[in-house]
Amino acid sequence: MSLESVQAWLAIHAPDIALIDQGASTATVAEAAVALGVAPAQIAKTLSLRLKDEVVLLVTRGDARLDNRKTKDRFGARPRMLGGEDAEAITGHPVGGICPFGLASPLPVYCDVSLKDFDLVYPAAGSRTASVCLTPQRLFELVGAGWVDICSLAEADTISSSTIACA
Repeated sequence: MSLESVQAWLAIHAPDIALIDQGASTATVAEAAVALGVAPAQIAKTLSLRLKDEVVLLVTRGDARLDNRKTKDRFGARPRMLGGEDAEAITGHPVGGICPFGLASPLPVYCDVSLKDFDLVYPAAGSRTASVCLTPQRLFELVGAGWVDICSLAEADTISSSTIACA
């Protein structure tokens, strides 16, 4: 049902965006990068977070780490990752396929500014084998996100924009 909810959502909101189903696992950043032939940083991972009594989604680059101090400063609460069952129940997507499209429940979505390092990013699409390719700005606009700066990168992990095109 999750993949279908993303397909239906994309058909309405972004019919020009093609679903990429690799037929191989893209459930982790490393698996997705290999399957899609891109750098791990270009994978747009979606984190399900509890901030006090609110659940939000954060989309960030694949090699970024959530910074607890930055998150607390921005939201006034320490972030807590949702467990797999809770994340799936709230989003409608299995862990490894969680994305901000076709959600079972409306949730606030935030995009970390780290996504802006790339021309194109690859978020999951509701299943452990499916993704989409789009610009960070398009992702931000489609899901009505807010930009935040709450992730950190190791100095060696910073790389410039990629020129790999969507298939």
